[in-house]
Amino acid sequence: MEFLIVGLGSMGKRRARLMRGLAPDAVICGVDAAPARRAEAETLGITAFESIKAAVSARRFTAALVCTAPLSHAAIISELLDAGLPVFTELNLVADGYRENMKKAEEKGVLLFLSSTMLYRGETRYIADRVRQFDRPVSYLYHIGQYLPDWHPWENYKNFFVGDSRTGGCREIFGIELPWLLDAFGPVRSVFAVADKLSNLELPYPDRWLVTLTHENGVRGQLAVDVVCPKAVRSFEVFGEGLHLFWEGNPRELYDFDHDSGEKRTVTTYQTVEQDPRYSDNIVENAYVDELAEFLACLRGEETARYGFAEDLATLGVIDEIERSAE
Repeated sequence: MEFLIVGLGSMGKRRARLMRGLAPDAVICGVDAAPARRAEAETLGITAFESIKAAVSARRFTAALVCTAPLSHAAIISELLDAGLPVFTELNLVADGYRENMKKAEEKGVLLFLSSTMLYRGETRYIADRVRQFDRPVSYLYHIGQYLPDWHPWENYKNFFVGDSRTGGCREIFGIELPWLLDAFGPVRSVFAVADKLSNLELPYPDRWLVTLTHENGVRGQLAVDVVCPKAVRSFEVFGEGLHLFWEGNPRELYDFDHDSGEKRTVTTYQTVEQDPRYSDNIVENAYVDELAEFLACLRGEETARYGFAEDLATLGVIDEIERSAE
């Protein structure tokens, strides 16, 4: 197998490293317009090209992974599909080219696979399963906060995609978290949101959002999303009469409240946890590995992707409605 990774920044290098763990014999190549990134990739054993055209002219690839800034995805995906390559893409955050690329992938009979890492977390799968098994109404509270300058400490936050209002930091958090919330609690019926600024960050969008989601089944959830918190936080709680779960964003802090004992019982969803020390403890490498493994299984025709462009259109619609509501 040979894989082409388009975009050799932090996520592209992570995908290359994890893909090697899953397919040790695979050949990994990359594309990046920046000479420094291509040079670094070569030191990591990644044959680097300046363009997709040069890469596909030189090698015959099994599939491609798109790891560039979101606003560039549509054109890159289209070019890769034109070359007949199955595509794995990171979050897009905007619906640019969705319908055209979905149609093109169908016509060419190639896989179009969209990353949605939180759907692969053991903790979110446990929460979703418990909620589905529970036959009474529930409500949830969820705070996701991170300090934006800490996302890429090696560069100014205004110099990568979170500096753009269409792909801002809060919008990315919604894009990451909403797929698993919609999976657990169902489609959204209505949205109420307020947004403002808490910080002195030079951003063209609000840095704090408070959102109430009412789902079609009557579940109501409240989200607090920000890019201001000095310490990265994921703090989730779902409750109903007979159910109370707590999650502090990492595998060691998922709890199921036992009413009889009056104690929170720790729930273990991983036998071993892989984490990169460069990232917050609520970022688990296992989930990134699992979604790449599913991508490979889909390439082999053994599985069907659990989340795709059609589902993401609905997710992006909810995010757009949140932004309209806050206006």
